[in-house]
Amino acid sequence: MNPLQPYFDTIEDMKNKGLYTAVRVLESSQGPWFRIDGKKLLNFCSNNYLGFAQDKRLVAAVVKAVKKYGVGPGAVRPISGNLALHMEAEKALATLKGAEAAFLLPSGFVANLVAIQTVVGKEDIAISDELNHASIIDAIRLAQVKTKFIYKHNDMADLERVLKEAKKVQKAEKKSDGSEKIILITTDGVFSMDGDIARLPGIVSLAKKYGAVTMVDDAHGEGVLGEGRGIVHHFKLHGQVDIEVGTLSKAFGVLGGVIAGKKELIEYYRQKGRPYLFSTGLTVADAAAVVEGVRILTKSKSLVKKLWANAAYLRKEFKKLGFDTGSTETPITPVMLGDENLAKEFSARLFKLGVFATPIKFPMVALGKARIRVMPSAAHTKKDLDYGIRMFAKVGKELGVI
Repeated sequence: MNPLQPYFDTIEDMKNKGLYTAVRVLESSQGPWFRIDGKKLLNFCSNNYLGFAQDKRLVAAVVKAVKKYGVGPGAVRPISGNLALHMEAEKALATLKGAEAAFLLPSGFVANLVAIQTVVGKEDIAISDELNHASIIDAIRLAQVKTKFIYKHNDMADLERVLKEAKKVQKAEKKSDGSEKIILITTDGVFSMDGDIARLPGIVSLAKKYGAVTMVDDAHGEGVLGEGRGIVHHFKLHGQVDIEVGTLSKAFGVLGGVIAGKKELIEYYRQKGRPYLFSTGLTVADAAAVVEGVRILTKSKSLVKKLWANAAYLRKEFKKLGFDTGSTETPITPVMLGDENLAKEFSARLFKLGVFATPIKFPMVALGKARIRVMPSAAHTKKDLDYGIRMFAKVGKELGVI
């Protein structure tokens, strides 16, 4: 038998359990509406919060930059691929976030790998919110941290309980080189599946009390929270969060990751971050789009305000219909369904009615917690939202959800 056969068999098993995900192919630009299989569909599940993925101003900036720099840097940045455009984007992001310095990486996932594995090792201590993103979990695994604690989601009393345990471990033994074990607390800023926000002021306060390092992944907060500047600005915690990680693939509409913090920390990452040292830098298009995106966000808050207005309207109308939108505090609007096959059927019927909203199911969320995660953007009009709401009402009634 082929030793890989058990993996092949898994696919059929996933299909039978409603866990298999068929990936659709877009035939147009990312926007409030797009085309799949020749069909025009309302886009209700993109992370394109501000509409930047198809914004003409970003497109023009990218075209101009590509004519000047070409399409890519051609090498890892420490060798010969460090473009002036990369430095400009890093400076712009640091200013937007109110940080001393910022550091560009190929993706948000890679940014978390660099942020964690470069500063903690197997002898250190990692503390993680139970609902943290897969990239944080994988980064801790990659760092081979032996002493790990998980605290109940957004529960500051449980975080303090865990910190007391971590402190005992820290006091009981030094690292093999005689230095003190680092205690790192990691959390998402906005939790991507539920849309709630980390209790960052409480986390920072407890970190100071117990001498821990703080790290927040602000992937869904950039361009959304704090007038678009992110979660640190939202809570007015500038200079108090040690490591701020972000991604450019949500509100900025491109590809890439960023780490922001004190200039000494960022310089350490530049010298020691293996995924940075061994990966080619951001493309010209991505870097140019980020610079233009920051310029737009700095100049006007209109897109951020429109995003929040659309989100509030959508959530109000969903609740009026009787849908359960969970504990969201942000534009992320989950329509909780529970059963994996129900979520799959709900999504399929929406597709036939011209609404694209994919089911979120295991392993992206726990079994029995399946949902349709609706993502409004600043590019949606009220007419767009009303159409989507009507179709959700129709399918919800057909399937007995409402």
